[in-house]
Amino acid sequence: MPMEVMKNQPPFQEFTTHLNNKKNETKHKNKITSISFSYFKELFFRVYFQVYCCFTTKSNRFRSNFMLDYKLKIGLVPVRRYLPGPKRTGMFNSDYAVANKEKAVGFLKKHFTDEQTEFVDLEWLNEEGLLIETKDCERVADYFVNQKIDALFIINCNFGNEEAAGKVAQILKLPTLLWGQRDRIIEQDGTRYTDTQCGLFSVSKQLKRYNINFSYISNCDIETELFRQGVKRFLSVATIVKNFFRLRIIQIGTRPKPFKCVMVNELELTERFGIDIVPVNMADATALLQKTLRERSAIIKDHVTRIKDIYDVNGIDDEMLMRMATFIEFYQDVLRENRGDVIATECWTAMNQAFGALPCLAMSLLADMGLIIICETDIYGAITSSILACAARGRKPPFFGEFTVRHPERDDAELLWHCGVFATSLRNQDAKPSLKIFKPNFRVKNGQYTIARFQAENGNYYLLGGIFETVEGPDTVGTYLWAKFNHLEQIEQKLIEGPYIHHLSEISGNFVSELKELTKFIPGLIFNALEEK
Repeated sequence: MPMEVMKNQPPFQEFTTHLNNKKNETKHKNKITSISFSYFKELFFRVYFQVYCCFTTKSNRFRSNFMLDYKLKIGLVPVRRYLPGPKRTGMFNSDYAVANKEKAVGFLKKHFTDEQTEFVDLEWLNEEGLLIETKDCERVADYFVNQKIDALFIINCNFGNEEAAGKVAQILKLPTLLWGQRDRIIEQDGTRYTDTQCGLFSVSKQLKRYNINFSYISNCDIETELFRQGVKRFLSVATIVKNFFRLRIIQIGTRPKPFKCVMVNELELTERFGIDIVPVNMADATALLQKTLRERSAIIKDHVTRIKDIYDVNGIDDEMLMRMATFIEFYQDVLRENRGDVIATECWTAMNQAFGALPCLAMSLLADMGLIIICETDIYGAITSSILACAARGRKPPFFGEFTVRHPERDDAELLWHCGVFATSLRNQDAKPSLKIFKPNFRVKNGQYTIARFQAENGNYYLLGGIFETVEGPDTVGTYLWAKFNHLEQIEQKLIEGPYIHHLSEISGNFVSELKELTKFIPGLIFNALEEK
């Protein structure tokens, strides 16, 4: 749930007041009064943990400096054709270009500006607020560099200026979107004032010649759903690109010995994409876990209280819950101290041996605080989940469900499961979730989901993407859902023959077009549809 929505909810306001009052008490005595589970209903899980994340001093510091960055600043470049001499009164009358600019810039700022999205225009450049002459390209580019924009939106306001538009894009080398308002006015005498579409063809070729990766929204009216979807898709793609080429993955421990399927080429990830993998060895991890348990017992006891409010703990004693809750503090510390974005971690193997507890519950709870923590040290899984989180711009948590078993009764359905790491807010609302075998146990709520996998094989990199709907199926242990596909045998064949392994990442909603569009901006990344038509 977006924070601006959450802040208007009574549970959020009441719980915020409660936390702020408690922070005025002694440092280690901020016990939080138990609040009725039924009172929170649908809001409970996301509100509960995001409030906790946002309103503790430590978490505020943590969230402002680390993790994925979902904010975008978009540079708007409205352009018109340059024609020296007196102002035209017929073809290419500049008044029509200015009107198109004002309509487009105003519409974008009104309908797409939010807490994550800001637009920077060219009203300072001249009296029209348009890029007209090529001599202004460097000024415009310098201004956008100083404004620290993340992406570029070229708006053809009439025929445009292919040389100027292309030059700004060439200098900045940022993800670029191209569009122009559909030409609607043709006078009775045949006079046309804009010829916007004709100019779009020319601008696009200049972008191609400069090797600029760009997205395109078909020549349409700005009020259409086509335009809205095109802008939304580009914002998602730009967010992914912004984070992808600077992604910093914290790897805690090594991959499980038997799991050769999660091997990666660390050197190649850095050389080709700039992705850094920062190792934390198990000796250091164990020492930090023990220190955290010893020195933050009061905070950890608060975590245990919250866990009992949310989960049926099935008789697990407080000593074990304290150890399980220690991972909540541990993972935040590791991510902050190593300036990381996401984590790929050892889980059911070394963690239990080293610390006597499993981290699955903490990973589930932290997912609702915006942290991406992938189990079984699956680096490509961490990359995939990061991509999906950015596609949703942080508004929905990705999860990590693997292909496990076919549905016992349906030929078109598959169990997507992992041992307990899905975000708690994703659980079906029918019942209070429980802990079984020291791990979260619940079915994910019904709906449509995107499923994806980033993978490498023989030096090539691939991105698998598709959608599915949930269906009913048998209850099982862990966190899971039953997914319906149109061509399940085809998908199984892909996972058998490669390059993809059976670990996939999922997120609520349909982001397949965003994944496909993304491959334009990541050289060498090949998109594969999950199911061929």
